[in-house]
Amino acid sequence: MKTAVIVFMAVVMISVAGLAADDPGSAEIELTGGERGNVPFPHQRHQAALGDCNLCHELFPKQKGGIEDLKAKGELKKRQVMNKHCIKCHNSRKRAGQPSGPTSCNDCHVKS
Repeated sequence: MKTAVIVFMAVVMISVAGLAADDPGSAEIELTGGERGNVPFPHQRHQAALGDCNLCHELFPKQKGGIEDLKAKGELKKRQVMNKHCIKCHNSRKRAGQPSGPTSCNDCHVKS
């Protein structure tokens, strides 16, 4: 019985991972960045580096405009994703001597 449960759970986990891999989203995304300018976001590079979509998507849905929709509904504070996820992760990886992304405003935000 124990083996059957373990096999079942393994099949479920592999299936879920397969579904996520079927739709990895866009390779590059442009996020709305407010007055400082939009943020070009290398989505595939983040997927490869992090390996777990839920590290980011626990906070917002996997859909275009999801962050802006949550802000408009008051369910996500302005700069919440940037401060609690982006900058925090980039700084943490930098301190650990791992490849990391930029940590200053002008390195991410691009005025058009």
